[in-house]
Amino acid sequence: MGTFDVIIIAVGLAMDAAAVSLAAAASGFAGNGRAVFRLAFHFGLFQFMMPVAGWFLGVGFVSYLRAFDHWIAFGLLVFVGGRMVLSGLDKSDNLIPKDPSRGLTMVMLSLATSIDALAIGLSLAMMDINIWYPSVMIGVITSGMSLGAIALGKRLGTLFGKRMEMLGGVILVLIGTRILIAELITAG
Repeated sequence: MGTFDVIIIAVGLAMDAAAVSLAAAASGFAGNGRAVFRLAFHFGLFQFMMPVAGWFLGVGFVSYLRAFDHWIAFGLLVFVGGRMVLSGLDKSDNLIPKDPSRGLTMVMLSLATSIDALAIGLSLAMMDINIWYPSVMIGVITSGMSLGAIALGKRLGTLFGKRMEMLGGVILVLIGTRILIAELITAG
């Protein structure tokens, strides 16, 4: 597998993480360097780790997980996105929105956007391809695309304010729905 192939795979895998990064930044959750770092680092780290995990786990476990991985991603993204929409709809300032770049929410988003990378790792193992180079490239490209999406999201957030939080939540729900529908169509 050549570098070009790895880059194409990495860009495809990074799209969901970039979309979530854009939504988080547009919603005002990447206002400081620490939040930007957490988003880009975690998305890149999980995109690096999941192919490695898939490669090491082997056919048995991944084929079992493959039966419902789309439901996991859908559930996690709808949960976080729904919370963002509700927070954006709240007119009072009593509700402090949950920062998606922290804690369990960050882990859930990182898992939801990297589950497909697990299957890539399995595929690379079946093709007898060393996992380390592709995994590093996938992680680095995901981090880079997340940083670019955050920069764009910040500009959008400045222009549109709190409405971007609702839009960010809707985007997460749509990403989850797209993952679910694509899998159901492929399986059906």
